[in-house]
Amino acid sequence: MKRHIWTPADRAQLRRIYSIYSAAECAEIIGCSERAVYNQAKVLDLRKPRDWIAERARERSSRPDHGGREHQFRPGHATWNRGISFVPGGRSAETQFKPGRRPEDARNYVPIGSLRVTRDGLLERKVTGDQSVYPARRWVAVHRLVWQEVHGEVPQGHIVVFKAGMHTTDCNAITIDRLELVTRAENMRRNSIHRYPDELKSAMKLLKRAERALENRT
Repeated sequence: MKRHIWTPADRAQLRRIYSIYSAAECAEIIGCSERAVYNQAKVLDLRKPRDWIAERARERSSRPDHGGREHQFRPGHATWNRGISFVPGGRSAETQFKPGRRPEDARNYVPIGSLRVTRDGLLERKVTGDQSVYPARRWVAVHRLVWQEVHGEVPQGHIVVFKAGMHTTDCNAITIDRLELVTRAENMRRNSIHRYPDELKSAMKLLKRAERALENRT
């Protein structure tokens, strides 16, 4: 549509009808594009009344096609693929897990008792191969196992940690004398910046700001 040149009469008419009709209806009355109506309404700072918006919303929600109702399945609908079994194509059938597949057949399988070091630097041991258990739960930290062997289950709200300067990933070196039981709150305090004096906290914050500034410059 050719660009519409707004006259004072057009603007006066838009002011009268904008609160009554939609932008598309206003465009049809004035003889311009819907976008032109939106742009001019912004220039004139015209807004739809809340009750008008609510009424139009009710009208839209009552339409048969609102929210995809036109494409919804109706009671008694017969789907085109009813009774047809899915047959995968390409090579996907070759790589599917077969019924009764054993966990040890997987290429990344490791037996129960295997050890690994996590990204947090903790040594873990695989304690179960039960496929119903979430993969991360099949592994338990070795220092926790050592504690449980001596003291039993870890109480709720507590965790087992290494004493200061006693951390290790050597399985044979993880002994009960290196460990202690602390509450989660205490562990949080130990690993928080707030455990340091105010002067040191200020210095640490300034150092972190300097590091970020250097990263931004580089």
